[in-house]
This record gives sequence, structure tokens and C-alpha cells, in this order.
Amino acid sequence: MENLKNKTAKGIAWGALNSGATQLLNLVFGIFLGRLLTTEDYGLVALITIFTALAGCLQSAGFSQALANLKTPTREDYNAVAWFNLLVGGSIYVLLFFASPLIAQFFRQPLLTDLSRVAFLAIPLSAAGIVPSAKLWIELRNREQAVSSVIALFLSGCLGVALALGGYGYWSLVWQQLSFITLGSTLRYWFTRWCPTLPVSFRPIRSMFRFSSKLLLTNMLTILSQHLLTFIFGKLLPVSSVGLWGQANKWNTMGSAFVSNTMSQVAQPVLANAVGEAGRQERVFRKMLRFTSFVSFPLMFGFSLISHEFIMLTIGPHWERAAGLLGVLCIGGAFAPLHILYQNFVISRGRSGINLVCITLQIVVGTAVTLAFASLGIEAMVWAYSMFLVAFTVCWHMALRRITPISLLHAAADTLPFAAVAAASMVVAAFAASWTDSLWLRLAIHIATAAALYIAAMRLLNVVTFRESVDFLLKRKAQGN
Repeated sequence: MENLKNKTAKGIAWGALNSGATQLLNLVFGIFLGRLLTTEDYGLVALITIFTALAGCLQSAGFSQALANLKTPTREDYNAVAWFNLLVGGSIYVLLFFASPLIAQFFRQPLLTDLSRVAFLAIPLSAAGIVPSAKLWIELRNREQAVSSVIALFLSGCLGVALALGGYGYWSLVWQQLSFITLGSTLRYWFTRWCPTLPVSFRPIRSMFRFSSKLLLTNMLTILSQHLLTFIFGKLLPVSSVGLWGQANKWNTMGSAFVSNTMSQVAQPVLANAVGEAGRQERVFRKMLRFTSFVSFPLMFGFSLISHEFIMLTIGPHWERAAGLLGVLCIGGAFAPLHILYQNFVISRGRSGINLVCITLQIVVGTAVTLAFASLGIEAMVWAYSMFLVAFTVCWHMALRRITPISLLHAAADTLPFAAVAAASMVVAAFAASWTDSLWLRLAIHIATAAALYIAAMRLLNVVTFRESVDFLLKRKAQGN
């Protein structure tokens, strides 16, 4: 039997490979689609994303996390959750099908009626794949998750680009998403060799509901937090502006998701397994916090540094205004993976109520802060929202203090040195390329200088997280040879 440390390390490695390959493919297909489609195409699809995301929360109802906290879920548990998801997912689709004209009327976009009715098929399709995905996640089978995601993303991306080349506009984005969900779910069923059966007992649903109901509300509020600005911009601004925001937010989310998804695939199961031994869970959490900071700050601050060159060289000058939004969003995006890690710790302790309070505060206060700058335009609103995310990290830690002795000073010692070194590296890299107007040359100088400075600082300071990461990679390479 593998010990928890080795299992966690392999899980993180496969999680990183999955996230890296996923973001690379999203980058490639995003570039093609960004050049082929208009800001209006992206804006129309962005307007209905919040409805699909909220419906997805309702259908899963937090039972994936509830299953993970059972330690050893039975087939009856999995079967009950699967049928529950299918029933709820189908019901939600029917309701949204008939509500589509009202959505189109709200945003004053008649095209949204037919678009919504097709796009919302993602809800029952994703409902069918929740349990096999949860089963792989709970068992830390990240290799199978990685293979499923990469194959589904590659094939669906090819379909999206082909439709865009054929002149299908926003429909190419919709069918890309539907095919991705269908292919991913199919592959996960194949890997787990599991499928729902009859008869079904919903007794496990009732026993998990107290825990999962709080997670359901929390997840819904999280979705609102992630998509609320799109909803607000969709009501206040032209659809082309929504497209600009959506494009910038997409690239920012892709960057932070690389780190978040890498850790999320192992964080809650590992933290839940570490409960019991005095101080063990706290040690595991702090180690994860250091590793997340070690990766997230240079990645996201670096993305902010190259945002203008990246947008101009990839998806083209007609998206230039999105580059400024992206640069600002990446600052707050660097802290998003830390928030996710805090959430996983709280959930692993079964304290979903604390999670709910934090997410609620994040939405209410974040929305108020953002709207306070509405008269100054979209750029000021994005700045306010990004800085709020940075500051809210303190609130997450204060909530954590209710259930753990980890102090704010401990958390600061685990995170801020990485943030400071990363920020200093980016500042120097920005000045290093200030003498040239060539976008390609500026991009190369920015990346090379920032990476060299950050790695050199890690080595000179003899950072344990850096040394352990290098040792692990060298060990994996030796095993591969």
C-alpha cells in the first residue's frame, strides 16, 4: 500500500499534468476561436453561462464532497447520488427550456432563446457524469481523470474550430462545450466500469443531505461570485463589452485554474485522510499552502506582466482592450487558488457552514465594492474587484482560525515571501524589456528574465518547497528512465 505522502505526490503530479495539458489545449483552441469569432459571439454565450453554472450546482447538490467525506462510500451511496443527479438535471433543463424567452427578454437579446435551449443541454449531460468523476476523484485516480479530460478537450476543440471555420459563429462555442461534456463523461464511465442500476434507494441522500445542503448553497454562491460581474455587465453594457470582459476573465481563470485544479484533485481527500492525528492535518495544509503559493504567484503575476503581448499576438488587435482587464484580473487571480485551498480545509473538517458564511460575505461585499466604482467604467470596476479578492484572503484565514491553531502569521510566512519574490521578479522583467517595441521580443525578454530571477531567488534562499519540487521531478525522471 502506498503511504499518504507518495499517493499525494503522485496525485499532485498527475493533477499538474492534467491541468497543464488542459490549459495548453484551451490556449491553442482559444487562440483559434478568438481569431475566428467576434466579441459579440463571446458576449452572447457569456450571458447565459451563469444559468448553466448555477443549474450544474443544483444537480450535483454538493454530493461529490459528501461522498469524499464518507471515507468508504458504498455502491448504494454512489447509485443514489447518480439517480438523484439525473432526475434533478433533467427537471432543471425542462424549467430553463421554457424560461429561455424570459432570459432573452431580460438581456434584450432575442437570439438567446434558441441559443439557451441548446446550450442548457449541458445540464443533463453533465449530470450523467458527476458520479464517475467523483469516484475517480475520491480514489485519487488522477491519471484516468487526466486522460479523460485531455481526450475530450482535444476532440471537442477540433469540433469547435471546424464549426467556427464553417461560419457558425457563437454556435461553435456551444457545440464545443456540449461535446466536451459528453466525451468526458463517457470516458470516465469507461475507466470506472461503473453505471447506475435499478432499483434505487434514496436513503443515502437523506443521510448526506445535512452536510451537502450547506455545500450546495455554498457552491451556488461561489458560482454567483464567479459570474456576477458578467451578469451585471450584461445588463448595463453592450454585448461587445461583455465579450471583452468574458475573454479577459476566461484567460485569467485558465491561469489560476491550473494551480487550483492541480491542488483540488488531491486536497480534500488528502486533508480528510489526515484528520485524527494531532497536528497532522495542519502540517499537510501548510505544506500545500506553500506549494500553492510557490506556483501561483509567479504564474499569475507573470501572466499579468505579459497580458498585452499575449492578447495581441494570439487572438489579435480587436481584443486589445481585453488585455488591460486581463492584467488586472491576474493580480487577484493569484490569490484564488489559496481561497480554494482554504475551502477544502474547512470542508474536510465537515464545517461547510463556515464555508457558506465566507462565500456569502465574498459575494455581498465584493459586489458592493465593484458597484461602488460603476460610474468610473469597466476598468475601475475590475480593479476594485481584483483588489478585493486579494484582501479577502485575510477573511478566509480568520474563518480558518475557528477550527485550527494556524495563525495569520504562519499563513503569511507560508505565502508572502513567494508573492514578494514573484512581484520583484516581474518588476525587474518589465524594465528589462522597456527599450523595445517588438511584441515578440518583449514577450521573450519578460518570460526569460522573470523565470530566471524567480528560480535564482529560490535557489539562493534555499527554499524548501523549491528543493522538494526539484527532487521530486528528478526522482520521477529517473524512474521513467
